Amino acid sequence: MRSTGSWYILRKENGDIVDARIKGKFRIKGIKTTNPIAVGDWVKFFEGENNEYVISEIEDRKNYVIRKSVNLSKQAHIIGANVDCALLVVTLANPRTSTGFIDRFLVSTEAYGIETVIVFNKCDLLSEDEKEELEYLIAVYSVIGYRCIESSALTGLGVEEIRELLQDKTTLLSGHSGAGKSSLINAVDPSIETKVGEISESHFKGKHTTTFAEMFSLSFGGDIIDTPGIKGFGIVDIERDELNHYFKEMMALLPECKFSNCKHLDEPHCAVKAAVEAGEIAIERYNNYVAMMLDEDENHWRINAHD
Repeated sequence: MRSTGSWYILRKENGDIVDARIKGKFRIKGIKTTNPIAVGDWVKFFEGENNEYVISEIEDRKNYVIRKSVNLSKQAHIIGANVDCALLVVTLANPRTSTGFIDRFLVSTEAYGIETVIVFNKCDLLSEDEKEELEYLIAVYSVIGYRCIESSALTGLGVEEIRELLQDKTTLLSGHSGAGKSSLINAVDPSIETKVGEISESHFKGKHTTTFAEMFSLSFGGDIIDTPGIKGFGIVDIERDELNHYFKEMMALLPECKFSNCKHLDEPHCAVKAAVEAGEIAIERYNNYVAMMLDEDENHWRINAHD
């Protein structure tokens, strides 16, 4: 349910919460992530010396959400495993979430078959121009097939809809630091007390309040994994040749392209580029796709989230 690097908090099948360490072999098994065990993993463990619990084995994951790690000595960091759904919390101001960030997250969850819902939070703070932008973004992502929810922890907007969505599922919650994830959790389930940080007035960027990913049991059934606020979302373990498979609207048009392996860049008779020109595919989505395709880092993609 939580990992701090050296200790792991486990929930036993009977609901008891215990602390556990990890067996040394986990650290040398060629694991290329910063965290050999992630929140949401199912593990086997035993009681060792001095009444200490020791994790001995990790079960195969059905899926996970992974991002480029800030620790350059390792390839990536798994922010949550074995999830039924992901909620991406987006804000149009204080802080602003770019469409580049949204699309990189969606590509990562699409790659592992994780249903993702976009929650547009802090809707009570929007200016008239921002409200128009909100309508536009909801239209862009809804037509592709992503469920969008407008929310406000302060007014209660969308809270009941989110509560119904979370019930009896394991859901990963992600977004920029300061996007209001902790406030939403508290509004959805007041029994969960999480720290709520204040927005930095000087930079309009959120202060990090959640240091480690942590799973909370919901009083109405289900679990939610609250993750640290992130500024950038680097794509990992996805080949360029398959990137267009994770843009739903592009994948649907691929059979209409002249070439079956069309990358939708410079190829002639490309159905995707024609759809962009006709306004049938949002130009922001296409530009974000091109930015990902043209990134120079061959080992792991990382694009600045602040467009």
